[in-house]
Amino acid sequence: MPDSPTAPSQTDVAPTLAALRAELDRIDDAMHDLLMQRASVVEGVAALGARGKVALRPGREADIIRRLLRRHQGALPRRVLPRMWRELLAGTTGMQSSYVVTVCETDPGNQFVQCAREHFGALSVLRVHPTPAQAIGEVSKGNAIAAVLPMPAEDESPTLAWWTALLHRDEPRIHVVARLPFWAPRPEGAPRVQALVVAAAAPDASTDDRSLLGLEIAQETSRARLTSLIIAAGFAPGSIILRRDPGAGVAQALVDVAGMVTDDDTRLAAIADQLRPPVVLGGYAVPVEGDLS
Repeated sequence: MPDSPTAPSQTDVAPTLAALRAELDRIDDAMHDLLMQRASVVEGVAALGARGKVALRPGREADIIRRLLRRHQGALPRRVLPRMWRELLAGTTGMQSSYVVTVCETDPGNQFVQCAREHFGALSVLRVHPTPAQAIGEVSKGNAIAAVLPMPAEDESPTLAWWTALLHRDEPRIHVVARLPFWAPRPEGAPRVQALVVAAAAPDASTDDRSLLGLEIAQETSRARLTSLIIAAGFAPGSIILRRDPGAGVAQALVDVAGMVTDDDTRLAAIADQLRPPVVLGGYAVPVEGDLS
């Protein structure tokens, strides 16, 4: 009767396990070499530009992550890629200029700080402020590269309606440049707040963007009337925030539209019934939605 099969001994398994671990070490070294090579290329990019300028490129960063997600295969969960590359992009951006980010924290659970950490890197310098004006002030003074602010809401207090100050186009001009979080669905324990990022630089376009327009209109202008004016000018509007503060002589509107709109867009002049020319408050790359498992 033939011998029955027996389980492999430790001596049989050990060489295979050792070989696999050696292969992992080889891959880790190769990845590290590529990271150092990438850092060297970033130094070249910084040398071609002006050191000390705002190095944020949210649009390009969004397209990098989108491209990697499209090409991804295998067992590694797709949701890992944005997390890994956000840390990498934070580190290389910090090589090119000062990398301090301010956060307006209005959530008792520090959700906006967590959201900023997720996007700008676990070890990046964050300065937390209780009001949007304080957070934006550090960007205006050049003390921070960007500020993370709560997403505007129609029922927010005048103090929290930070976007209305951007209508004045003060110098340095502050623009919305990104929307957080950039990827979804959100895993358990991840921050659930929605935020916008502002910087003292115009946003850079990606392959899929939306823009924010600020308008001053007559108090009696209805939402339906405003929507029709925006569409008639050639824009595809999404959400509209309409503020009619007591005692104010005008109403203010924040309109989210498709595409990356710039100051010289001829459609802006086509928006009728304006008390003053509309202002492009900035734009952002549309966050990645869908299955990231």
